[in-house]
Amino acid sequence: MIWRNRIYKYQSKIEEDNQNNISQQSVIPDNENIDPKKIYPFSLQGLSLNFWRTNQSVHNGPAMYFVIDNMKNSQIILYIGETNSANKRWKGEHDCKNYLSNYKEALAYNNLTSQLDIRFFLDVPKNAKSRRKLEQKLIYLWMPPFNKETRDRWSTTFTNN
Repeated sequence: MIWRNRIYKYQSKIEEDNQNNISQQSVIPDNENIDPKKIYPFSLQGLSLNFWRTNQSVHNGPAMYFVIDNMKNSQIILYIGETNSANKRWKGEHDCKNYLSNYKEALAYNNLTSQLDIRFFLDVPKNAKSRRKLEQKLIYLWMPPFNKETRDRWSTTFTNN
């Protein structure tokens, strides 16, 4: 999957550039002006995409979330979102779930295996407008292929454009 390798190459550069800036604990005094480069998604704990069906409680409050594909020795961020309730957002309807289903089907067709997970960053603004602003910054930094803002860049066939 050539497009996946292009995404990995792009996101690896972001990861490399930010490696000296890793900080996951209270990076934001008042959570309003968060530097997206201070959020390191690959260091967050991965949970099953079906975490909400188990007893894995995440957090009832606001969060940024990252859907990550782990394949061999590489990870890519497929989707970035924000929520007012980390425990509930992924439980309901979500376009990304359809994209992931299409993605898994394509991997299986090509005899490729990967492990998908979701990771939450909880130190975010409580104010929805500020959270959405942070979400946009993260999307344009990491360029995940399943977000509507950046999907045309990668030309994937999973998002039903």
